[in-house]
Amino acid sequence: MSTIPKVLVADPVSSRGVEALAEGGVVEVVVNTGLKEEELIKIISEFHGLVVRSQTKVTPAVFAAAKNLKVVGRAGVGIDNVDVEAATKHGVIVMNAPGGNTISTAEHAFSLMLSVARNIPQASASMKAGKWDRKKFEGVELYDKTLAILGMGRIGTEVARRAIAFGMKVLAYDPYISASKARSLQVEVVEKIEDILPRADFITVHMPLTEETKHMIGAKQLPLLKKGVRIVNCARGGLIDENVLSEGLKSGQIGGAALDVFEVEPPPSEWPHRNIDNLVLTPHLGASTAEAQELVGIEIAEAVRATLLHGEIRNSVNMPNIDAKTLSILGPWIELGEKLGLFLAQIAPKRAEKLSIRYSGRMVDLDLTAVTRSLVTGFLRHIHGDEVNPVNAPAILRSLGLEIVETKQSEAGEFTDLLEVTIEQDGVTASVGGTLYGSKPRIVTVNGRFVEGVPSGTVLLLENRDRPGIVGHLGTLLGASKVNIAGMSLSRNEIGGQALTLLNLDSAPDEALLTKVTSDPNISTAKVIRL
Repeated sequence: MSTIPKVLVADPVSSRGVEALAEGGVVEVVVNTGLKEEELIKIISEFHGLVVRSQTKVTPAVFAAAKNLKVVGRAGVGIDNVDVEAATKHGVIVMNAPGGNTISTAEHAFSLMLSVARNIPQASASMKAGKWDRKKFEGVELYDKTLAILGMGRIGTEVARRAIAFGMKVLAYDPYISASKARSLQVEVVEKIEDILPRADFITVHMPLTEETKHMIGAKQLPLLKKGVRIVNCARGGLIDENVLSEGLKSGQIGGAALDVFEVEPPPSEWPHRNIDNLVLTPHLGASTAEAQELVGIEIAEAVRATLLHGEIRNSVNMPNIDAKTLSILGPWIELGEKLGLFLAQIAPKRAEKLSIRYSGRMVDLDLTAVTRSLVTGFLRHIHGDEVNPVNAPAILRSLGLEIVETKQSEAGEFTDLLEVTIEQDGVTASVGGTLYGSKPRIVTVNGRFVEGVPSGTVLLLENRDRPGIVGHLGTLLGASKVNIAGMSLSRNEIGGQALTLLNLDSAPDEALLTKVTSDPNISTAKVIRL
């Protein structure tokens, strides 16, 4: 196995994208396109990264065989050909390139809008057939018409800018657009789709396909449409019910439509809507420009490199994004989170029901999702081994039926920043907390007691009575077995009461030594924790 990350480019990607991926020789790139599933399965275990477009299907069987795969990059927006659930199960990050084809898709949507307004494809076909039917192809202007944009993401935003330049009034339906963004774009936000449809002369859709958006223009919406409306879909097949669209076009309720995407791609040869005169069809050309293909190739190449070389995550569909700046700030906390989770797993009661994570201090202003995932990963790795990583850890936790509760408190307590995690089972709890001294992680609480320890290597955790001579006794026992103490922290609840002793050791004590330690009546428990 190569000592540097190895990436398979399985679909045609722009040459500049391949060059960006291989730049500097720090990533080994293999271009092998047109592979069948069984061929991909045979070789995928060699690779840490996989880059695809829409041709290659990355199935559960591929992920099962991909023992070293860390990231799949889709050079484009849609990820229909990648089984994200299987990727998450196997701990593989899936990312796309949503920015590279924004302009191309927006321009194509606008081109189709002009086509249905002016009957351009039909007029061209008529001319090529030797006809001159000027009256038949009379169209309408875009100027002073109302355009409804369903979905105001990157592409919807670019369509809005172009529509305003054409003198159109723009209405926007998007549950997530902010009022300030709407004002800056000079669009009117309409809260309900039922309210926007009757006002629109033109409609263009730019939303992802989900259970909520499937057939968002269907049988119920058809009577609400302004008679003669023209509709464009360059987003995802299935947003518009094709049978209802056909019905509306034939009845005249819909004056014209253009589709670049379809519920089944490619549509079968017997697809019943091919011959509708006022329906314009293009074969999923939204991102099919030289500029877009080059941009998405470069975008996904840079994202895959950043993940494999630096741990950055961009445009992931199954992981929170972490850029280089954020990673530099959160890196020590991510490391500490994993160690605290691993520590907790080794002192936790069995069959726990609830995992509580508490953040306090200045750190609560940060997006701590990556820290939480890291902590859960550390906790689960003690049980499930190295198959657990920050991608699949939340899903594994849910499968165990373990509730996770996260709280944040801006006020600082004993520490400027504190990360503390507690686990509960029938009233029995165990907890561990940590902070950073500068950038150095430290364990500072165990079961509510203040301690100080380094979260690495071997830790010996003792519960004992607070009496003179315990420290010397421990030192003698460990020294006799040639186990060196690298650090020690003592905590007691009261003079002569119960005490907690945390020792960082240079090597792990064997069972015989632990038996000698716990044979002392003043020492109730001795637990070796491996970090």
